[in-house]
Amino acid sequence: MEPMDIVGKSKEDASLPKATMTKIIKEMLPPDVRVARDAQDLLIECCVEFINLISSESNEVCNREEKRTIAPEHVLKALEVLGFGEYIEEVYAAYEQHKIETMQDSLKGGKWSNGAEMTEEEAVAEQQRMFAEARARMNGGAVAPKQPDPDQTLES
Repeated sequence: MEPMDIVGKSKEDASLPKATMTKIIKEMLPPDVRVARDAQDLLIECCVEFINLISSESNEVCNREEKRTIAPEHVLKALEVLGFGEYIEEVYAAYEQHKIETMQDSLKGGKWSNGAEMTEEEAVAEQQRMFAEARARMNGGAVAPKQPDPDQTLES
């Protein structure tokens, strides 16, 4: 029987992208140092095992707190419990930097952003244009009759 992880897949199914990991390994070493393919594979397996270890302990911490979602605090606590306390400050700093970068990315090019700010009037006009297009699509391409403006008076 194979060892199983939390989601029910065998541990052999869990991996990290080799190209990305190879790039990270090379960036961490001086340019004149070469790493054998077997050593790269071993480092990648060590990383996978470390992630499994931290994930498992984070899940235990989460369960002890009777929570259903693993939070960053659970991961930090897991590092401490497993004896990696000296890394907590650096990991927390990386996490904070990630939050800042993620927030900046979402503000710059988020799903609803086109890179330019709109005035409220422009946003309303764009919304009305989009509603009109949607109505036209719903009506099989036929343009829906325009509703009379309630401010206009009817002439007889």
